[in-house]
This record gives sequence, C-alpha cells and structure tokens, in this order.
Amino acid sequence: MSNSPTGFQKITAILQKAGLDGFLLALLSMIGLAYLFPYPGTKDSPFHLDEIANYGVSLIFFFYGLRLSPEKLKAGLSNWRLHTLIHFTTFILFPCLILCLQSLFKAQHGAVLWLAIFYLATLPSTVSSSVVMVSIAGGNMPAAIFNASISSLLGVFITPLWMSSFLNANSGEYHLGDVIAKLALQVLLPVVLGVLLHSRWGEFAEKNKQKLRMMDQTIILMIVYTSFCESFSEGIFHSYTLIDIFLLGVGMLALFFLVFSVVHLISKLLKFSPEDRITALFCGSKKSLVHGTVMSKVLFPDVAMAGIMLLPLMLYHALQLLVASIIAQSIARSREDKNKKAA
Repeated sequence: MSNSPTGFQKITAILQKAGLDGFLLALLSMIGLAYLFPYPGTKDSPFHLDEIANYGVSLIFFFYGLRLSPEKLKAGLSNWRLHTLIHFTTFILFPCLILCLQSLFKAQHGAVLWLAIFYLATLPSTVSSSVVMVSIAGGNMPAAIFNASISSLLGVFITPLWMSSFLNANSGEYHLGDVIAKLALQVLLPVVLGVLLHSRWGEFAEKNKQKLRMMDQTIILMIVYTSFCESFSEGIFHSYTLIDIFLLGVGMLALFFLVFSVVHLISKLLKFSPEDRITALFCGSKKSLVHGTVMSKVLFPDVAMAGIMLLPLMLYHALQLLVASIIAQSIARSREDKNKKAA
C-alpha cells in the first residue's frame, strides 16, 4: 500500500499552514457561545472582555511587525505592475463590485447586510494565508510578502475612507480623522515599533510564531464573541433566516470566483510571468479576518450590529481558504507535470 498523502490530506495540510487548523470550528463555537450566553460579552458585563481585546489588538500587530523582515520587503519592491494590480483589486475592484449591487438589497435589514458585505470588500488582503498559497503554487514569494504586508498598512487608511460616507449617512457620528487616528495608534504604531525592533527580537518572534499565532487567534475569537454577544442581546439577527445566511455564503463564493477570474484575465493581458500571475491571483482575491475584526472595534464601537458586520467576512474567510487551497494544489500539480514533460 502507498503511504503517499491523498489529495484530501494535502488540502488539509495546506489549510493548517494557512491557519485554519480548528480555527473555523472555534469561530463557530464563539457564535454559539454568544447566542447561549450573551451577557458576559456585553458592555454591561463586569468582565470587560471588550477592553482586554483592545490591548490584545496592539499585541497582535506588534508581533506582526517584529516578524516583518525589512530585507524581504526590499526584495519585492521593484515589480510595480504586479503591486498596482494587487492593490487595485483589493481596494478598488472589490468595493466597486459591491457598490454595483447596492440596489439589490432592499429594506432595513437588507441595507445592513449590504453594508457588512461592503465592509468586507474594503478590507486589506491577508498576510499569512496569501503567502502560504503563493508558496504552494510556486509563485513570486518576495512579491507576495511585500504586497500582503503593504496591503495591511494601506488598509488602515483606505478602509475607513471607503466606509466614511456610508457610516456618516447611517449615524452622522462617524469622524474619519478620529477613526484613522485610533487605527494608527492601535495598528500602525505597534507595527512600526515591531519593525524597528526586528533586528533585536525578530528571531525570537520567528521561532515562536506558532505560539504567537495562537495568541492572535485567541484575541480574534474574543472580539468575535463580544461582537456577537451585543448583536444577540439586542435581537439584531431576528430579521435573518438560515436561508439568508446560506444565500450569503453562496454570494461570498461567487464574489471570490468573480474577482479571481478578473485578476486572472488582467494578469494574462499584462503578460505576467506564471509566478507573478500566481501571486496576483492569491494576494488579490483574499480578505483579512484579522484586520476585519480589529477594525470593526474602531469603526463600529457602540453598535449592536457588529456581529452582522463580521458575518460576511467570516464566511468569506472560511471559503477563501478552502477554495484557494484546492486551486493552489491544482496549480502546483499542473506545473509539476509540465516540468516533467519538459525534462
């Protein structure tokens, strides 16, 4: 009998590398826990989980900066056409596609759901899973590291900018300058401090990256729990059925494939090398759960709809990892077969 791993085992291994090892189950558990026991995660609770998560956010980005190698960033700096396509897709194509669909979302609960999808569309790309998928498929790794990292920093400014007009229209209390200042303090400053200390503590952070990832995920789970606690305690989900959630999942899958196809077409028209095309595909089609949960605390600070705002993102996150891992494995296999034939 052959001991070689099956296709399912390979996909599972890729998902684990990308950070989905039990994490999706934990996310679902947090939603279930928030439904059964919403009070501990609300602002009226004596536990103050919300405040603890605030400090955790800064730690996430400090250790992210600590692991960010300036040398690796410099290595991916020169390929400006690739960088332009990825950031165009992430911050312009995604939001514009969702803007075109705004008229399809009727009534109050439909408008809220559209805003949640639009929030997803304005977010930066992922870091770890993008790099993992590019690595598996044999893409341009320095460019992947550069783009994923720069996307994270650009998102601090671009995401609030996109959201400003819609949140102003809904509440009238959204102040763009205050939001960017808070995000700069919670996200940008810790990253910069981490990068400055990379030469001293970067090796320590790299050696302990699995433990640090567990810390990241714990903080994300806490944010998800508190967000859904507020939503459940205020009865926000009463307007939505299981069919609505299912259709939302189908929509997120369609959005992924649409963006993936557009990026593939543009990269072919621009005559990118196979390696650059792979990087554009996986960096340009991803959205960051980490940044989405973190920014939701600043963008929707006292809003019971925070759980709704995270729902499309959580669905997209799970689906993008599952589908992208299958595609990455398929590309790797195809390139391997071509190399064998050429040999």
